[in-house]
Amino acid sequence: MIRRGLERVSATLAGLAGPLLAPLLLDDARCPGCGGVAPRQPRQDVGLCADCRQALAPQEAAACSGCGQPLCTDEAAPQAAAPLCPACQDSPRPWGRLVCWGEYDGRLRELVLGYKFEARLGLGRQLQECLAAAFESAAARHPELAGCELVVPVPLHPARLLRRGFNQSRELARLLARRRGLPIRQEALLRVRRTKPQMELDRSARAENIRGAFAADAGLLAGRTALLVDDIMTTGSTLEECSRMMLAAGAAQVHVLVLCRA
Repeated sequence: MIRRGLERVSATLAGLAGPLLAPLLLDDARCPGCGGVAPRQPRQDVGLCADCRQALAPQEAAACSGCGQPLCTDEAAPQAAAPLCPACQDSPRPWGRLVCWGEYDGRLRELVLGYKFEARLGLGRQLQECLAAAFESAAARHPELAGCELVVPVPLHPARLLRRGFNQSRELARLLARRRGLPIRQEALLRVRRTKPQMELDRSARAENIRGAFAADAGLLAGRTALLVDDIMTTGSTLEECSRMMLAAGAAQVHVLVLCRA
């Protein structure tokens, strides 16, 4: 009798406690972007929530093939083959075409910073998908991109690589390289001089800071079309220096793929 009574009391308490404790249980899948509840994908991977997917939508406007800046319709119309903004017409970039997923702002900026500086590596797959989608969309419109023969991530100095533990540009390029069957050739471009972080410098100081910081391997680049990959483009000084070194080493052409531009 006593035992049955205790069992009934235990069942009653459990029934009352369930709804009270439910909000504290973290069994729901969480969006890797904002931490909110998100649906699981068929493979049981956690996908982005609807708000994050909307925030990460790619830019739809026509963009300058030199710097990635959105162009107004009348600027793009007369030069549909390779539209350039006025700044890139006055001072052409050394690469053939630049492809960019979106603006370095809002949710995309938060995800990139979390991945790069807070080691939130679970965000990597989402960012890889964005980068790969940007390239595939551009390649469908610009056949010259299909001629890329190797992927070259912008390198980190060994000291910075050791401190961070990974090269974000190389990691972001992995999915695209695998889908396209392209080799990643980090050794084709090395950082041979340690520099101040570009984000700490103003626009005028960035080009001087990065000059002579890279060395390219002619044996891997001569006669080949390379896809140079980075996470963020701000002024483009780093990408310009890398492209010049690769072209000086004999690369037939260099195209640039970045996740976002500031």
